Amino acid sequence: MTSHVHGRRLAASGFALIAAGALVAGCTGSSDDVTSDGGIGGSVIWADFGGPTNESRQVAYFDGFAEEHGVEVTSVPIEDAVSYPMLEGEDGDYDVFQVSAAEPLNYAGGARELPEAARSDLLPDELSPYLMGGFYLGMAQGWLTETFPDGGPQDWADFFDTQKYPGKRAWPGQPPFYDSSYEIALLADGVAPEDLYPLDLERAIAKLDTIRDDLVFYQSYAEVQQLLASGSTAIAVTVTGQFTALSNAGQDVTVQWNQAFTTPQGFVVPAESSNPDAVLALAEWMNDPEHQAVFVERTGYGPVNSEVFDHLDPEFAATLANSPEHEDVVIPWNEQWRADNKQAMLDAYTEWLAG
Repeated sequence: MTSHVHGRRLAASGFALIAAGALVAGCTGSSDDVTSDGGIGGSVIWADFGGPTNESRQVAYFDGFAEEHGVEVTSVPIEDAVSYPMLEGEDGDYDVFQVSAAEPLNYAGGARELPEAARSDLLPDELSPYLMGGFYLGMAQGWLTETFPDGGPQDWADFFDTQKYPGKRAWPGQPPFYDSSYEIALLADGVAPEDLYPLDLERAIAKLDTIRDDLVFYQSYAEVQQLLASGSTAIAVTVTGQFTALSNAGQDVTVQWNQAFTTPQGFVVPAESSNPDAVLALAEWMNDPEHQAVFVERTGYGPVNSEVFDHLDPEFAATLANSPEHEDVVIPWNEQWRADNKQAMLDAYTEWLAG
């Protein structure tokens, strides 16, 4: 199932930021964090990867939350040297920080549980008690529509067919960006989607070797836009937000949703968070469908609250990774298997990139 994403800029959202529900009960916090008018007060140190996505969080979430609850949310660049020790129960500077879906599974007990009102119904059951401010990434192949005017690859086997679909392929070139590389290779090698896990890493690497000379390795996601726009590559494999960015810049882009992958991302509240009342109230605020719709419209990431789709234009909603329109063709990662085998996947991909 392909979708053509034309270069239209999203209209500024008209959703108003509304007040969140009742504050989280049963959380202890310093009396210094309570304002004289009954608000929460204090501050929250929020760690993420910055950039436009963080700016969208400021608009969609933080500004309204600060006005309603008197809590200043200060964003800082995330550092593994701080976040991972905090997941293990050590002290640190962050009140909440970004993680992949694997981290709450890898560090059992490293994150506070969220109140029911903050839990997202589109997240897997094992993740919804821990991931706040969540969103869905898609990973797919895409191209400028003019590159294949008669239609491009229909699946990953076609992606590997450089005779039928000629041209270089933009491919993840940093070890931590192995993303869906193993799954893609195995599907191209004939493995059925339902039989992907456990991943046969050796077989996947062998399949990747067959196309290595046709790959252009990118070092950052944003580089993909330049590779496609310049014609340096014919097809790219990347997070679908990069295709959305190209579309917003005026390019006509085709995204192949058949056999695309989806995975949730989000944030955790470590045990040593200094203002848990504020953070857990912020988690509820971010799960509000109207607030979340603003973020989704600005970023093109999929929502984690199903009610958000009620607030989106249907044409735009169809471009999202976890759109109901894609339900029968996309493939969710097996988050538990990937969490259990994260190091093996990283090591194998690092070795393969090194040649």
